[in-house]
Amino acid sequence: MVAPAPSPSRRRAGGGSHGARGRGARPVGPGSAAMPLPVPGCPRLVPALALALLLLGPARPISFQLPGKARKCLREEIHRDTLVTGEYEIGAPPGAASGSSANLKITDSAGHILYSKEDATKGKFAFTTEDYDMFEACFESKLPVGTGRMLDQLVILDMKHGVEAKNYEEIAKVEKLKPLEVELRRLEDLSESIVNDFAYMKKREEEMRDTNESTNIRVLYFSIFSMFCLIGLATWQVFYLRRFFKAKKLIE
Repeated sequence: MVAPAPSPSRRRAGGGSHGARGRGARPVGPGSAAMPLPVPGCPRLVPALALALLLLGPARPISFQLPGKARKCLREEIHRDTLVTGEYEIGAPPGAASGSSANLKITDSAGHILYSKEDATKGKFAFTTEDYDMFEACFESKLPVGTGRMLDQLVILDMKHGVEAKNYEEIAKVEKLKPLEVELRRLEDLSESIVNDFAYMKKREEEMRDTNESTNIRVLYFSIFSMFCLIGLATWQVFYLRRFFKAKKLIE
């Protein structure tokens, strides 16, 4: 006689103990990958490293089209005592008889010229700011508009300031620093710039708070003065109307 096969319910019941024992540790076979163990402090370390790499990442240059006889300006606020470097390139329109023709001028809010170049095509510039100010880089095309369709000039501007403007390769050569020391120097400069930004924001917040408090005090004094004026005007109207009605013998 052939023994009957066990029922599915019996199979599950019999394998329950093995499933309970194997629930704590799962065997790793040749076709399965081992699960990595969690590292203490790793969830906190990954965002910090990602933020540092994002801040240390290279800045992308700005490119735009410059029509004929047009003027385009780019403005940016920069802190005081900050190194600013930049590279620019102005391409000639395709099919143009002459090359690119544009003027570049960098000024501050007071109109002081920090960099100027006539018939600029490609070059570099560098300057150090003296005060916190709004700086403006203007490109002015000298190509005639004409009657036909004149293609625009392509302008590429790569402007850096602060930590981005420093050449750490040259610093490493001069001071004979190791790659790790260069990265530490870069992180130190970056942290210093962040601290300076926070200090400036704190100073601006204090100035705005002082302005709000002085404005509130002025509004309070003006409200009190307006209230006394209204009370005095109402009192004068009452006495004036009373004398007027007495003169007309309307009241005793």
